[in-house]
Amino acid sequence: MLEMFTYDFMVNAFWAGMIIAVVAATAGSFMVLRRYAMMSDTLAHVALVGVAVGIVAHQSTLWMAVIVSVLAAWLIEYLRYVQKIYSDATMALFLSGSLALAVIIVSLAGSFNSTLFSYLFGNILTVSKDDIITITVVGAVAMGAIVLHFEKLFFVAFDEEVAKTSGIAVGRLNFLLITIVALVVALSLRIVGSLLIGAMMVIPALTAMQYRQSFVRTVLLANLFALLSVLLGLSASYIWAIPSGASIVAAALLFFLLSLLRR
Repeated sequence: MLEMFTYDFMVNAFWAGMIIAVVAATAGSFMVLRRYAMMSDTLAHVALVGVAVGIVAHQSTLWMAVIVSVLAAWLIEYLRYVQKIYSDATMALFLSGSLALAVIIVSLAGSFNSTLFSYLFGNILTVSKDDIITITVVGAVAMGAIVLHFEKLFFVAFDEEVAKTSGIAVGRLNFLLITIVALVVALSLRIVGSLLIGAMMVIPALTAMQYRQSFVRTVLLANLFALLSVLLGLSASYIWAIPSGASIVAAALLFFLLSLLRR
């Protein structure tokens, strides 16, 4: 089994997967706490528009997904926080509309092929050295931002109205958090896939919450379960030649079920 680490693509996948697991589980803990878990799924569908544009325009699909995801996240938060439009309605609009737009773009260009399929469900073979550098740098910046504003982000996630009356810049912190989520989603397309990244951000956090610990310990447990899911999922993907994204999410579900049995 250790022979898989002799292949560069597996080393790249494990390295990228572990970085994504840490950032996704940390950001996902805040999103679950504030009942905003569907944001990751919404942005995952939005990121497909960036991928479609990148494929058609022969540009970097990774960076196009990042740009489109961040812009959409800002717009969703603007509609929710400034325009006071219901968040679930806004996310439903972007989720369905962006997927339809992505399919139309690639269909008109005649590019509906296995390349797009790999972005839907993840493909470890598509992770390159350049992707590793991008994921490492962006992941480090995202985690640094979360650690720097950890207490305030928790306050806002726990009670946004009280945080606002306490003088905390709620709007700025909200935009910071969803920007991080958008980056995680865009960077995760190669490993987990757009249809499964939402589960990667939510399931480890839900699993950790079953242990009824403090929020800090819950975040640490979520990180642990996310890392174990990546290790187990990618190993299963290599052994049985199955999509990496599905394997990782299945492993995360296994840990969740075990946590329920423990309760």
